[in-house]
Amino acid sequence: MRQCTTPSRPRENVASYTATQAVVLLAGARALGLHLKPSRVVSALALSAGTHWWADRRVHLKAVAEATGKGNFYNLGGPLGGNYALDQAFHHAMETIAAAIAASK
Repeated sequence: MRQCTTPSRPRENVASYTATQAVVLLAGARALGLHLKPSRVVSALALSAGTHWWADRRVHLKAVAEATGKGNFYNLGGPLGGNYALDQAFHHAMETIAAAIAASK
């Protein structure tokens, strides 16, 4: 599980996150003999980068939590509290969608 640890440098965080995903995705695809379409890979990485940036601003997920009646859960305390759980769930959901895009024909 990964959480943004550099809120004062969001561009660098998202850039390194996305570059790492690209390297691992391409290495994995090559090792498995997958023939991914470059346009789909770029789309998947763009979705992942954009949603990563959006979620790590924290204010957006807090607003979504409050709008859906989950503000109390978001505000649970501790470093692994509700905001962390929602952040991770959002990241995993977006990564799953991005993986489906990258793998689609």
